[in-house]
This record gives sequence, structure tokens and C-alpha cells, in this order.
Amino acid sequence: MIGPNGTNHGVVSIQEAMQIAEDADLDLVEVAPNSKPPVCRVLDYGKFLYEKAKKEKEARKSQSKIDIKEIRLRPKTSEHHRGFKVRDARGWLEDGKKVRVRIRFRGREITYPELALEDLKDIAEELSDVSTIEQAPNMEGRTMFMMLAPLKK
Repeated sequence: MIGPNGTNHGVVSIQEAMQIAEDADLDLVEVAPNSKPPVCRVLDYGKFLYEKAKKEKEARKSQSKIDIKEIRLRPKTSEHHRGFKVRDARGWLEDGKKVRVRIRFRGREITYPELALEDLKDIAEELSDVSTIEQAPNMEGRTMFMMLAPLKK
């Protein structure tokens, strides 16, 4: 048990621990239930919860959320239309976002996956100055996709 001022009281009975907490007008909180023997601490539980929530909020604030944008194409997408999509992808990659390039097959287009593979390779080559291939082109059902990640600055 750890006392109210942070001192270690060693192994004490539950009744004795409760009495120490009551004398200090604080709460007895089990902080490490899985250890042998379990570790308890005498503290103000409301303050403990507040500080714990504050630390979690600070940890979430320092995390960076990675956005994944997607461009969708078909094997028959024209070169001109693909240019617009690639230009959008370039902007997202420069902003630090990941881009998933997805080619969806409809009907009998599925019999020519090499066309889509060629398109994906062309797109990756076009964007090679701002991105790297994070996930190589692969099939999943009736779609083929690859993931592009921005280059580290």
C-alpha cells in the first residue's frame, strides 16, 4: 500500500488500509490489481480521475491523425479524366495525406487486370516525386487498389 503522502507502507491488511484512508479523509484505490500482491493507494479519487482524464486528453492532442483520400477509376477512364484525378491526388500527398488509388472492374472488364495494373503503375510513376508506394497494387474482389504515402520532409 502507498500512503497519502507517497510513502510505501508495505503489505498491510485491507482493514488497516481502509483505516489509514479514513484517517486521512481520502479514498483507498486499487491502482495495480494484477500484481502480486495488488497495489493500493490512498488518494483523492475525484482528483485522480480528473488528472487521468487530463493526461488522456493531452495524449490525444499530440497524436497525429492520418487522413486517407481515395481516387476511383475504371479501366476505361480516359487519359484526360485521369489527369484531373492525379492532380487532386498530388495536392493531397503534398498536404501529407495518404492516397488510395482504386480501379473498379465492371462486367467483363475483370478479364483484363493487366490494363488496370498498367494504369496504377503509370499513376505511381507520375506521382513518384511526391509519394512512395506504401502498398503495391493488389486485387480485392472486383477492385484493384494501391496505397500511396507522402514522402518524408
